[in-house]
Amino acid sequence: MSDSALVKLETAVFNSPKYRHISPELVRRIGREELGKRPRLKEATKATKNKLHQIGGAYLDSRPDYGRLLSQLQESDDCRATCRSIMRQHSSTRERLPILDEFYSTIFADLPPIHSVMDIASGFNPLARAWMPLTAHASYTAYDIYGDMMAFLQNGMRLMVDEADTPAQIAAQRDVIGRPPTERVQLALILKTLPVLEMVDKTAVSRLLDTLQADYLLISFPTRSLGGRGKGMEQTYERLFAGWAAGRGWNSQRYLFDGELAFLVETGG
Repeated sequence: MSDSALVKLETAVFNSPKYRHISPELVRRIGREELGKRPRLKEATKATKNKLHQIGGAYLDSRPDYGRLLSQLQESDDCRATCRSIMRQHSSTRERLPILDEFYSTIFADLPPIHSVMDIASGFNPLARAWMPLTAHASYTAYDIYGDMMAFLQNGMRLMVDEADTPAQIAAQRDVIGRPPTERVQLALILKTLPVLEMVDKTAVSRLLDTLQADYLLISFPTRSLGGRGKGMEQTYERLFAGWAAGRGWNSQRYLFDGELAFLVETGG
């Protein structure tokens, strides 16, 4: 594989509006892997785009108008209603909207006061902060592969808190497969993310779970596909979680909501 082939692949990917704002380090890593499997540039580029679709593109119906969405937040008299409207534009958060109140109130009832949160592959989930009973000055760090989404959320999260009292609100672009976060937090949210990582890289989940420095993990899985079919997903993901938890010394609680299976893990770390 030549460096020039990788540059051509990256250029072809970023010339597509759908992938223009995706993490360059993720595109480079996947592109390098695909070029190693396929000698033809066109085939490797198509395979790279397919993986990027699986990771992120499938969850966005179209590219949001982030300037308009930020204006909506700035002008809103009802933060929760506006956040609900915005979260509808990402399929993962849209699926959670019917259970949003129940989801966070139920799980946080089993947690101590939470002062720091990390949201892995967050999508629009940081906008659900308004439903999370965090402490008054809690920090919140969100990571996702879309740079334009993270720039929007960086500004949007600041509108949701008193920034003078709660300065640590960070939304940053990051490839969490290639570069798992290492900073310590009380609670890491990994919502409907692990199956996607597993599909892209068979070692990604173990690497992420081994690297995270969190007292608690909230790990969830969808129980229906994007098309609305169950297909035994609850049982499949329960087995996957059990395999990942084996040998880690975790204590976990199981929650089943309409459309989402969740595990609250006390890591003991």
